[in-house]
Amino acid sequence: MKIIAPQGLLIAALIYLLAVSSCSDNKGTNQNEPNQYNILPMPNKLVAENGQFVLPKVLVISADSSLKNETQILRSFILTQAPEQVVEVQYQRSNKSHIQLVFSDSVAHQEGYQLLVSAEGIKVKAATAAGIFYGINSLSQLLSQKDQVTSIPFVRIFDAPRFEYRGMHLDVGRHYFPPSFIKKYIDGIAMHKMNRFHWHLTEDQGWRIEIKKYPKLTSIGSVRKETILGHAGASNPSFDGKEYKGFYTQEEIKEIVGYAQMRHVTIIPEIEMPGHAQAALAAYPELGCTGGPYEVSTKWGIEKEVFCTTETTFEFLENVLKEVMDLFPSQYIHIGGDECPKDRWKLCKKCQSRIRSEGLSDEHELQSYFIKRIETFLNKNGKKLIGWDEILEGGLAPDATVMSWRGVQGGVKAAQLGHDAIMTPQSHCYFDHYQSDDPSEPLAIGGFLPLQKVYAFEPIPKELNQQESKRILGAQGNVWTEYMQSEKHVEYMVYPRIAALAEVVWSNPEHRNYQDFSQRLHAQFKRYELLEIHAANHFYDINKVHQLDTLLQQFKVQLHSWSSDTIRYTTDGSPVNQQSTLYQQPIEVTQTMKIQAQAYTNNLEVGRLFTDEFVIHQGIGADISLAHQPVKKYTFHGKNTLLNGRLGGKEFADGEWLGFIEKPLVAEVDLKTSNNLQMVNIRFYDDPDSWIFLPEKLTVMASENGADYTEVFTTSNVLNNNMIPLNLEARYIKIIGNPISSIPVGHPGVGKPGWLFVDEIEIK
Repeated sequence: MKIIAPQGLLIAALIYLLAVSSCSDNKGTNQNEPNQYNILPMPNKLVAENGQFVLPKVLVISADSSLKNETQILRSFILTQAPEQVVEVQYQRSNKSHIQLVFSDSVAHQEGYQLLVSAEGIKVKAATAAGIFYGINSLSQLLSQKDQVTSIPFVRIFDAPRFEYRGMHLDVGRHYFPPSFIKKYIDGIAMHKMNRFHWHLTEDQGWRIEIKKYPKLTSIGSVRKETILGHAGASNPSFDGKEYKGFYTQEEIKEIVGYAQMRHVTIIPEIEMPGHAQAALAAYPELGCTGGPYEVSTKWGIEKEVFCTTETTFEFLENVLKEVMDLFPSQYIHIGGDECPKDRWKLCKKCQSRIRSEGLSDEHELQSYFIKRIETFLNKNGKKLIGWDEILEGGLAPDATVMSWRGVQGGVKAAQLGHDAIMTPQSHCYFDHYQSDDPSEPLAIGGFLPLQKVYAFEPIPKELNQQESKRILGAQGNVWTEYMQSEKHVEYMVYPRIAALAEVVWSNPEHRNYQDFSQRLHAQFKRYELLEIHAANHFYDINKVHQLDTLLQQFKVQLHSWSSDTIRYTTDGSPVNQQSTLYQQPIEVTQTMKIQAQAYTNNLEVGRLFTDEFVIHQGIGADISLAHQPVKKYTFHGKNTLLNGRLGGKEFADGEWLGFIEKPLVAEVDLKTSNNLQMVNIRFYDDPDSWIFLPEKLTVMASENGADYTEVFTTSNVLNNNMIPLNLEARYIKIIGNPISSIPVGHPGVGKPGWLFVDEIEIK
């Protein structure tokens, strides 16, 4: 026998390549390979043993009668993989069966399981039906190794999840998806051993749940007259002119809830309040501060119209929540609580009267009052409240759970205050962000979240002590659908990033290894294909590692592809084909160069064309100091990214751009010796729709001693690329870029300070 350590599970490229010897038997004579154990997420302990359990002509499954659901799921899967297989089920304990599903007190964790495959047969042991289900899940991954099941490798698995809360979210307010897709989405959650589905049901752009007491919520609130085209930040937006509608009846919801329960997935409904309420106000304008009229929002973003804090509003919300609680057995109800502008409350006599009568300080405390009232109502009805981290503002409701999305600090604060928290920061868990820098990527809200970054997420912040860490229930991936109109687009954004997050929340940190995960992911892609899941295939792209020698001012670039047998490349700008240079060793970059590379398997292209650009100049490796630090969120690798020979891409959050706001860029470069300088090129990002503007003014200064500077260039006509001739001797270069102080009329964020993003300072 041998224990397969997680870092040793290097899985073969495709699950269909699993070879089972014709002499396979139940005697343990065949030696199994690590690539026969394609299980994701990584189990806590997997002991591989020699031998294969050969499936008999008639396969008998025995289980307790309370496990009929789990047994039928397993039977269905076996017949899908092996249609000719005869499968019999016995709902009683039997030692003569080939697969036994057994309740056992020896498994301590409520969702843990043991999976034992030996000459005697297959046994799944657990303390609960959920544990049995997850054991079946792992067994199914061993079964799906090839076109037709004939045998299963011997193995002993002892497994349990790290976190209690392992969730995925879906916004159906912006775009509605039919019940059939919601079920498929739940299947994907269960497939990855996740157990929560956060269903975002109401928004400014649409109310999607039938409430019988208030029929206008769906007759009016579920319909918008048209939808914005392109990005929400466009200064002159256009619309499609097409009515958009859709909602879920209560009967449909009951069916979906039951479907999820069979897969041990709990649905947590979200009813947004006090903000993101414009669809509800369009149906019942008396619930707003102005009385309307309102319309279901046709564009994306934050609307000023919010629920008024009158007794009429609270009566309405309590009645809505009564029906919601009757539909969803979940312990938790999510009430949103995020992005609630206070503009209307500040001008509303009723809300100001509420502030005075309740002895509140301001509108932030009014929001806290609002949330606390709703929590009291939920608690009286045996439910718990979850809200986005804005519910911390003005004081947290006594028993609330915080979902931390604006970074991890909301979760840290909640845990330190003695509250439970679920981590879902934009930086690692927002699956509506771009997952590659490919120009052909479908439109997304922005940001950059590749698979590797999701996998690198650690839900427990270092700031928390051992006791506080227990308050972190788990993590969740969020899918906001402003720019996802189709089911395929949702799947494209979710898969395979869901697989990375699933391993984050299930597997212990010491068992996680990205290289190993990448190998096992090949098998998962085949499962996606079998289930007709439209997964993004960036996983198959060429990856690179580059090392910079600052002394020699050169790079060594190492290329790698998980999915190919050869890589060919060019460095002269010519197209890559099968006659291009074969990659065999790291590429040395000693001059400004653009590398293009393509991976091949069996002489066929796999993955996208890889391109990367390196700029060699005198400033690489020089010392740089900044008078003002960039915003931490847009600092990534620090100030040295300005002198690292790497160019930022189309996304300002790709790690190469540094972002400043309300502070100028003042960068001083020390070349360490005096040099004859011919040129300096400074690159800025320009995206007014994201509040990012070119500097109002750019100044370049030079010095021999770092104290006495001479201005050598200044302009108010700043470009994306500013190629500035110098022709001088200098050791020090100082660059000053002044951001615009106020965003001009005609742009989103008018009147607010503008952002300034800068990348490489190229010196020659």
